Amino acid sequence: MIDTDVMDSGLGDADDDDFDEIVENDDSQLPDHRYIDRELSWLAFNQRVLELAEDPSLPVLERANFLAIFASNLDEFFMVRVAGLKRRIVTGLAVPTNVGRAPHDVLADISESAHALQLRHARTWIDEVKPALADSGIEIVDWAGLSDEERSKLYDYFQAQVFPVLMPLAVDPAHPFPYISGLSLNLAIRIRNAKTGRQEFARLKVPPMLPRFVELPGSTASGTARYLPLEQLIANHLGDLFPGMEILEHHTFRLTRNEDVVIEEDETENLIQALEAELLRRRFGPPIRLEVTEEMDDITLDLLIAELDITEQEVYRLPGALDLRGLFDLSRIDRPELHYAPHVPVTAAAFLPAEQNGRTDFFSAIRKADVLVHHPYESFTTSVVAFLEQAARDPHVLAIKQTLYRTSGDSPIVQALIDAAERGKQVLALVEVKARFDEANNIVWARKLEKAGVHVVYGLVGLKTHCKLLHVIREEDGALRSYSHIGTGNYNPKTSRLYEDFGLFTADAQVGRDLTRLFNELSGYAIEKKFKRLLVAPLHLRKGLLRLIDQEHRNALEGKPASIRIKVNSMVDEQIIDALYRASAAGVRVEVWVRGICSLKVGIPGVSENITVRSILGRYLEHSRIFAFENDGDPQVYIGSADMMHRNLDRRVEALVRVVAPAHVKELTDLFDLAMGDGTSSWHLQPEGDWVRHHVDADGKPLIDLQDRTMAQVQRRRRGRAVR
Repeated sequence: MIDTDVMDSGLGDADDDDFDEIVENDDSQLPDHRYIDRELSWLAFNQRVLELAEDPSLPVLERANFLAIFASNLDEFFMVRVAGLKRRIVTGLAVPTNVGRAPHDVLADISESAHALQLRHARTWIDEVKPALADSGIEIVDWAGLSDEERSKLYDYFQAQVFPVLMPLAVDPAHPFPYISGLSLNLAIRIRNAKTGRQEFARLKVPPMLPRFVELPGSTASGTARYLPLEQLIANHLGDLFPGMEILEHHTFRLTRNEDVVIEEDETENLIQALEAELLRRRFGPPIRLEVTEEMDDITLDLLIAELDITEQEVYRLPGALDLRGLFDLSRIDRPELHYAPHVPVTAAAFLPAEQNGRTDFFSAIRKADVLVHHPYESFTTSVVAFLEQAARDPHVLAIKQTLYRTSGDSPIVQALIDAAERGKQVLALVEVKARFDEANNIVWARKLEKAGVHVVYGLVGLKTHCKLLHVIREEDGALRSYSHIGTGNYNPKTSRLYEDFGLFTADAQVGRDLTRLFNELSGYAIEKKFKRLLVAPLHLRKGLLRLIDQEHRNALEGKPASIRIKVNSMVDEQIIDALYRASAAGVRVEVWVRGICSLKVGIPGVSENITVRSILGRYLEHSRIFAFENDGDPQVYIGSADMMHRNLDRRVEALVRVVAPAHVKELTDLFDLAMGDGTSSWHLQPEGDWVRHHVDADGKPLIDLQDRTMAQVQRRRRGRAVR
């Protein structure tokens, strides 16, 4: 059990009671309506993703990819956030939201915004991206536009590759309405029996294992690649599935179900067994959204609504094709000129192979000085993975401890831990099997680790372990030395190529002691109350950040330089937001760089006029978390895993590490300067809660792309160090 005492993180010995009193007294000065609804803010984030798809200056296959990302994001939003609101209503736990509104009212607002966004998304595909693809030689065709020869060739493909795996399900007195799996694409078919004249209904699932877009045979020879949506190919051969029947109507539809996981850990001793049971239950969660084509007839729609027990508000009539996640397939087409120019991650300068033997000695490099690595600009493979692989092989390494939240099934990270265990090292893997939508994968490789002799633990009851920690203990000259890595992102080589993250390597003994204590707490029964270079949630991090914010507040009141800079994925926690409001009111310059949800309001007179909020989206997913405090000329800068959300601060194990090397502090400061500069492309949060994109200057010239500029800077920096 994590201790509830106050930590000592080198932040001073401010009296907790005095600090809490300041917070409570100042809250009365803040206006009631000072937050943005978190669900609507999330929809605003996905709108920013859609705006990238609408941008004609981006390569067209990247625009198609952003349409797919939008669709995938919205699916998860419904499966988790909307499902959670509905569950609270059904169970009678419908407490007000963060803006004090009833969940019923918020659901109505979500429905209105989501309907508008989904229509805009569909129209962007039909009117903008699809024609732009055709202009570039990638044409998505309709069955009606095909020649007889093309139809004949496609029929051969249908018979050979599609027909054998189709499973039509009839609905009649002997066959009840079938279970419709979440996110599956389906055909609703109304037919008439030629013998009896009776009308029947059937459901046909579009096989998800087949390519969503079927390339027309020989189409690339003409210079234009032509594709037909799979559901159209199936729909135009229903006669083969229902011989002797008259096809009256056929329409595609798609259902979203509640797929949020609820685990009562204290009711079971075996978390994995409980999770496997929950994953099975998840497949049968209640429906929360029904997407249908706009031409679906009323009889078919009424039948679906009745059988699925869904409301009119939860029905989304959409033009064109449903489930545009299929555009992920198109975005993989090998047309380099229609993608972003390739960016190849470089090896961090500190980890460049030695000229003498062509190898990297990670332990020697980290002993010289802390190493800050910025992914994907600097390679994850030649830093984190290579370090762990070297540690697994090194005969002087005695123990390796690591947290794993999400990683790929064929991960070299997992393999390195297995190799280390098989070489007789003590290996501890703290696996978070409750990582949402990765639960099944995590269960598989957790068991693989256990079979190899790795000590696998699943963290603390009631808490997700979200921190990104790697701790290596090595014997050197008869003494033990710690080598540590604290990151902002998951130990996942695949996502590391797409997610922007930082990682700090250090041989600092104090960090090593901090991690030893933290791992002991996570894997055993140790009660730890003191960390020196770490801020740890759920019990220490919130208080530590509030103290840092309050110190800037005090400095401003005393006329000292004061500023706060925070980069997170989400800014939701009311206590943190209120502390930032108080600091702003005292004159502290506050800059927030947020990718997704932001419940903080800017421009509230006398409260948040000193707060600026920016959002940056691009080819890489901005994922790192940075917390920087001016501290009267002695900057306090932290990186780590925590977002400013209730779950991160109160219900997860998170860790931030203080960055102390002046060069690293400058690197993070320079990145912030670039991100928040008016010459950089970004979205600006407005006082009314809208986000306005600034991506061109007054003359229409593109503003700086932060991610392109960062890649160029990292490459120049690496070349400069290599030359020296």
